[in-house]
Amino acid sequence: MAADKKKKKRRREDSSSDSDSDSDGDTKTRPFKKRLNPDSLILSTLKTLVANQNTSSSKTLTLADLSLSSTCREVSDLPLSSVQSAIESLILSLSHSILSGHGFSFSVPSRSAANQLYVPELDRIVLKDKSSLRPYSSVSTVRKTTITTRILQLIHQLSTKSIHVTKRDLFYTDVKLFQDQTQSDAVLDDVSCILGCTRSSLNVIAAEKGVVVGRLLFSDNGDMIDCTKMGMGGKAIPPNIDRVGDMQSDALFILLVEKDAAYMRLAEDRFYNRFPCIIVTAKGQPDVATRLFLRKMKMELKLPVLALVDSDPYGLKILSVYGCGSKNMSYDSANLTTPDIKWLGVRPSDLDKYKIPEQCRLPMTEQDIKTGKDMLEEDFVKKNPGWVEELSLMVKTKQKAEIQALSSFGFQYLSEVYLPLKLQQKDWL
Repeated sequence: MAADKKKKKRRREDSSSDSDSDSDGDTKTRPFKKRLNPDSLILSTLKTLVANQNTSSSKTLTLADLSLSSTCREVSDLPLSSVQSAIESLILSLSHSILSGHGFSFSVPSRSAANQLYVPELDRIVLKDKSSLRPYSSVSTVRKTTITTRILQLIHQLSTKSIHVTKRDLFYTDVKLFQDQTQSDAVLDDVSCILGCTRSSLNVIAAEKGVVVGRLLFSDNGDMIDCTKMGMGGKAIPPNIDRVGDMQSDALFILLVEKDAAYMRLAEDRFYNRFPCIIVTAKGQPDVATRLFLRKMKMELKLPVLALVDSDPYGLKILSVYGCGSKNMSYDSANLTTPDIKWLGVRPSDLDKYKIPEQCRLPMTEQDIKTGKDMLEEDFVKKNPGWVEELSLMVKTKQKAEIQALSSFGFQYLSEVYLPLKLQQKDWL
């Protein structure tokens, strides 16, 4: 009898250890947890990834290398004195045109979709050389020409005073003229193209949006910042990339996260201590400062970038903006894109692979499906067979899921099982 009781007790212990229940007593199982290797073995895998990254890093190609500099255009970082000189030269030429009786007009590089080109060798979208005239004498363009002139005047003031303002500040200098901030923002991009400089060179910045946490030290305007000591909120990414310097890290990779909720989970669990990494998010749509900061980390620290986005067409769109650039700012893609970002998750194939419950999956809307099909026609998607396969599966099943769907297995399933297993299996595209 005593022996039977011992056997029963042993069986109960075995069954409870097999259940992989959450540490908080939740009875939900945590699938695939037992497949995890010890952290030391996963770290060895990651060190191999970093070594391969360093050996494979080659010279970054430019438009000139591909003999495209005459048919495509790109802007460059310019000092304030050069921006000021460029504006003064432009206004002087317009004055000569007015005095000679020809009126004046701006030659504005077209940023329409038809004037965009994806270059596979560069793996980014660039702007072709088509331009259009914006004359002051035309009823259809007089207002936009006036806005362009006003923006040039404001930028000249900034360059002479050597100060920065936000896009919102710029809008409020002349609300009656601009009417809506989207109009002043659009013309600001036009001015960058006209002057041939990056938007950062104009000293106009967006409000702080992105945050970073983890194994990173950098100087912000002379102050050293340790991103392991920023709490779960992390350090706001400086809107002016010129303030950032002296980056140091012992991380093995950079984890790019789409959503703030997933970022907070990883930051609170201090995922970056278990697997040395830098975690960064723009909390949705990528802003210029976060894109510049990510590229700077990648190029200076020589670390691989792994992306965690929602399993829907918009998650992949966000990933493509970081990697290939946006059509709206294709003129500055050389400075804003981060090459060779790996798609870690959440991928459409993960929904079945990780047994995501049906109640955590969402049906795709007609607009979602259309967006997915449109993306399948994009050259930057066609270049990667893995992306085509995953996106085709998404459109076929008509299902999508957010990163938070993994919380159905426990709030810490993302940091304790899903991501470690992904890293262990080198499961990225």
